[in-house]
Amino acid sequence: MKIEIKRLDEAFHLQATNEAGLAVESDGAESIGGHGRGMRPMQILLSALGSCSTIDVIYLLRKQRQQLDDIQLTITAEREKDKTPSLFTDIHVHYKLFGPLEEKKVKRAVDLSMEKLCSVKLMLEKSVNITWSWEIGE
Repeated sequence: MKIEIKRLDEAFHLQATNEAGLAVESDGAESIGGHGRGMRPMQILLSALGSCSTIDVIYLLRKQRQQLDDIQLTITAEREKDKTPSLFTDIHVHYKLFGPLEEKKVKRAVDLSMEKLCSVKLMLEKSVNITWSWEIGE
């Protein structure tokens, strides 16, 4: 795995590109001179957590022959106050799944992802309290 980082402006606007040429842009906080042209690095970290787990859940529900029409995640996080660096202390992931789904199978998929499969979550849990919840939407 290889990621290359390229600076896009005179400040903090950056582009990370993988070996396939796919890119993500980031930027620093406006308080240090960023311009809001990309997600901040800690937001990208939360996005990675959510993306990793979403892929797991979709895959597991397919294996269980569940019809998943859509899935949406909301991730909230708290950071240390008045510290530099300001690390995450708590992260909560809420899944909202849509389709004619069996609750037992949704619970199994979400729990398996968060307890055993999502490598981003497994790395973060060493220093952050991570909780999750889920619901089946209409």
